[in-house]
Amino acid sequence: MAKIVMYTTEVCPYCIRAEQLLQRRGVTEIEKIRVDLQPELRIAMVERTGRRTVPQIFINEHHVGGYDDLAELDQAGELKALLLE
Repeated sequence: MAKIVMYTTEVCPYCIRAEQLLQRRGVTEIEKIRVDLQPELRIAMVERTGRRTVPQIFINEHHVGGYDDLAELDQAGELKALLLE
């Protein structure tokens, strides 16, 4: 199974949706980086992704984007292949 890293905050409905979608696709482990607890991690996230909003999701070091990007990949049938890499 792929390694999933998600930049997140405690109360983020899109983060919760992203996690639920990944779980429905068989993901059992997500490394969560809480940018609300450590502001320097948000700075690192912005530098890494060019985006300021959460979630920011990586699958095996591939930047997927946010929840909408993840859902779009899923609807296009491309998420499953990424998760199997």
